[in-house]
Amino acid sequence: MGFELNFSIDPRTKIIILAIISFMVFNDVPMYVSGILVLIPFFCLFFSDYKKAAVIYILTYVIAKYLQITILPNATGILAIVLITFSYTATRMLPILMMGYYTIMTTKVSEFIASMEKSNVPKDITIPVSVVFRYIPSVFEEIRSITKAMKMRGFGLTFKSLKSPLKMVEFYMIPILISAVKTSDELSAASLTRGLSNPKKRTNLISVEFNKFDYLFLAISIAGIAVYIYYLYGGALIA
Repeated sequence: MGFELNFSIDPRTKIIILAIISFMVFNDVPMYVSGILVLIPFFCLFFSDYKKAAVIYILTYVIAKYLQITILPNATGILAIVLITFSYTATRMLPILMMGYYTIMTTKVSEFIASMEKSNVPKDITIPVSVVFRYIPSVFEEIRSITKAMKMRGFGLTFKSLKSPLKMVEFYMIPILISAVKTSDELSAASLTRGLSNPKKRTNLISVEFNKFDYLFLAISIAGIAVYIYYLYGGALIA
């Protein structure tokens, strides 16, 4: 009998963790704190059927951190510029991007709206953000379809296609822009049909509640903030 982990976290937890990670990775945080926080997107992706993305993310982060610690202090010239660009972009931006990717790809609009209404968040914030949650995956799906259509016509993203950048822009960017505009119109119509702008209180078929994973990740994130504050004020007092 196999063991199946029923992993899911509340949309509010995802947003809080995303905000904390965004704050922490851009500050001078001790490595043992940032290292624990960057593992949260990895576990979220790994246990949500995004194992390939999780492995690529953690390997890229480890390589970038290794370069930052061991090779960068002695690197000079063009090599140093390339390594600095890669390592700092990966270590600073990658955790935020992957947590944002997980948040958008695993959060249903109905779950997001239900969680925001439960937290008494104003509709002026809930409705635009809920449209974004639906808009980005739709655009990504359209980009995949356009890419497959171009490959069927013998014009994929290859070195050969890079020799004709104007054709690549014409064949890719114009369909993507048209599709993006069309998708936004469809989502606006869908939001009106669902009555999202109705001022009266809505009922929800989906029940959103915090579970053990929510409490675990929130506890780790809050502990990271607490350690950072202690480290910051302790360092200032010592100085």
